[in-house]
Order: sequence, then C-alpha cells, then structure tokens
Amino acid sequence: MVAGKKATQITSAAPRLSRDLIIATALEQIDRSGPQGLSMRSLAQELGVEAMSLYRYVHGKEDLLEGVIALLMSNLTSHLAEAEGAHWQEFLQTVAHAVRRIATDHPKAFPLVATRHPAAPWLRPPLRSVEVVDTFLSALTANGFTDPLAVNAYRAFSSFLLGQLLLQSVVRGAEAGPAEEPLDEGSAVVPEGDGSMSLDNVPEVRRLRSLLSEDRSDEEFEISLEALLDRIARDVSQ
Repeated sequence: MVAGKKATQITSAAPRLSRDLIIATALEQIDRSGPQGLSMRSLAQELGVEAMSLYRYVHGKEDLLEGVIALLMSNLTSHLAEAEGAHWQEFLQTVAHAVRRIATDHPKAFPLVATRHPAAPWLRPPLRSVEVVDTFLSALTANGFTDPLAVNAYRAFSSFLLGQLLLQSVVRGAEAGPAEEPLDEGSAVVPEGDGSMSLDNVPEVRRLRSLLSEDRSDEEFEISLEALLDRIARDVSQ
C-alpha cells in the first residue's frame, strides 16, 4: 500500500505534458544555456518525466527547435497585421522593433530564428515565415510600392535586421558558431523545400514568388557597400 501510495504521489506531482509545455520549457532552457545545452534528456529531467514520454508530442530535437522558432515568431504576425494600414515608414518601424524584441528578450535563442532553414528556400530570415512575408509585401504594395520595389525593400530590410540583431545576440551571450546539427528523429517535419507548401493563404507571396526567388546577392552586396561608404564619407566631411 505504501509503495502504491508513493507512486500515486509521484504521478500526481508530474506536469500534464503537452507540446506547448514542452516547447515553452525548451525555450527556457535555451534562454539559460543556449541551443547547445538543450537535449531531450535534460528537458525530460526538468519536466520530471521520462525522456521517451516527450516523443508523444515532439519528434526529436529537430522538431523541438522548429517548435521553439514558431513560438518565438508567434506574436510577430499579429503585431504586423495591426500596423498593416499605417504609413510604410511606421509599418517598417513596427516590423523592426517587433523582431528586435525577440532578439532582446531571447538573445541566445534568436540565432535559431536568424540562421536555421526558413519555411522555403526563397524566404529570408529573420522574416522567415510566409505569413510574415505576405503581410510585409501587402503593406508595402498598399502604400504604392511597385512589385520590384516591395521585394527589394523586403530583401534590404531582412539583411539589415539579420546583421544588426545577430550581432546584438552575440554581444549578449549567444554562440557565434553554428550549433551542432541535430538528428532528424522520427517524423519531424523540417522546412527544407517548398514543393508541398500551400500558398493559398498568402496571395502576395504567391504572386511575387518569381521575384522573391531571384538571387541578387552580388548586386545587394555592392549597394549595401556603397551606402556604407557614403555614410562614412558624410561623417568624415562634417
């Protein structure tokens, strides 16, 4: 009877597992120790359960990290939707500060948003979801941007955010080097292509996909370099 009672007490003390709880706890671990410190074993230990019980809700570390990224980005779409009717400069300010808030609140986790595979190879981190990009493009075209100008703004803005906020995260303790690539256990759905991706709910992304898919990295590098040199020249001349 005593043993049975003890077992009952342990079971009742354990948390009620869910995917949301597991991913939220994983983010807390990453905030403390970075992605390198996260493992299914350490996560199970913190939750007070056996590691194998986690696999009912996540399909291994790969799936877990994708869930953490989705959690970090969960409020971004709603913030952008609220600002979609604003002037384009106000909208871009909202985008920048919303993404920066992620990097500020979770500096050790932000490199996951910035460096891991986006939802499709023709999308750029940290604006890495088709929903966010669709809202971004819709807001600019509604403000009179032509299609090429809207896509160019998206490319330039992504580069700005990535450079500034990844550096900020490293300064605040994030690992500068890439994390060891986790094994894709089980049936984890890992974004590594867009052949099966539905674009039914993102009409601007679907319409502008050919422009988004163009590789203009050489041109973008030269434009950014010229802008930097012009800025330095203005400072020197003052």
